Amino acid sequence: MSTVTFIDKTSLPNIPWQEKPAQMGDAPVWKYTENPIIDRNPLKNVARIFNSAVVPYEGKFIGVFRGEQTNGVPYIYLGHSEDGIHWSFDEEKIHFVDENGNDFMPGYAYDPRLVKVEDNYYIIWCTDFYGAAIGMAKTKDFKKFVRIENPFIPFNRNAVLFPRKINGNFVLLSRPSDSGHTPFGDIFLSESPDLVYWGKHRHVMSRGYEWWESLKVGGGAAPIETSEGWLLFYHGVAGTCNGYVYSIGGAILDIDNPSIVKYRCENFLLTPTEWYEERGFVPNVCFPCATLEDADTGRIAIYYGAADSYVGLAFTKLDEVVDYIEDHSVVRDQDTEIGIK
Repeated sequence: MSTVTFIDKTSLPNIPWQEKPAQMGDAPVWKYTENPIIDRNPLKNVARIFNSAVVPYEGKFIGVFRGEQTNGVPYIYLGHSEDGIHWSFDEEKIHFVDENGNDFMPGYAYDPRLVKVEDNYYIIWCTDFYGAAIGMAKTKDFKKFVRIENPFIPFNRNAVLFPRKINGNFVLLSRPSDSGHTPFGDIFLSESPDLVYWGKHRHVMSRGYEWWESLKVGGGAAPIETSEGWLLFYHGVAGTCNGYVYSIGGAILDIDNPSIVKYRCENFLLTPTEWYEERGFVPNVCFPCATLEDADTGRIAIYYGAADSYVGLAFTKLDEVVDYIEDHSVVRDQDTEIGIK
């Protein structure tokens, strides 16, 4: 057993939690037996909530949720919870403004992440910028949401901010693509001094050789800073004769140069096996978007979208998941190089 620790020593005594079932054996991640925690038709004019992100806030929990409206257009809604499991939602979608307070609503918004960096909470999502691109906004109080200029031109998806600056810069993971849904399935890293100008682009991870991530990979929850490096829960996609299958994988990135992959688990950590993951608007999807951590116990709660229809919870412990990733690691040259050509 390793002695890996969280760098952030914040306690979260009310973290959602369920002990590991005895029949799980050496599997490092297990699903909440009461999943899904958010069912269909959760509020007026919203058919499904999924692929959403949460953070602790003022002793409770708050989140940004992908709400698929009944007209089919996705937007982001704000949710509130006492325990991180049972959620209520604002009926109106989040109202975004620009730096001058003028309305600045996206044409659509989906798959949000929510990351606190210093004094701001940042929402990052996929938006319409003359094609699928990355949208970004900031808030301090979850009442005023100020949009930031789009960081990249189309086409790009799956953007995730690191929870602190590295060498003085903000750091962002993303997956460049084309106007389709599949090509260019690798994760890249970019840096910015101010969230406006982006550069120092680095390749991080290629789609995998293993079947479960052979089509494409993409960022998931915000990386977790540990004594072993940045713990990353990401998604990998397989192409089958009956469509795509989305699974959750794990990797550990170098703490100072996170374009370098130290460990990359050849096995998936979670894959669709339950009815709410296998059956839905898009079947066979487990899509990670957020984690909660408790430094006192090493507990990690993982929020993931299921079948583009529901939100699920899964659990692990830091020592257990890091040991499993390291014990089952297979890295190749494109993983371990610094990512410049």
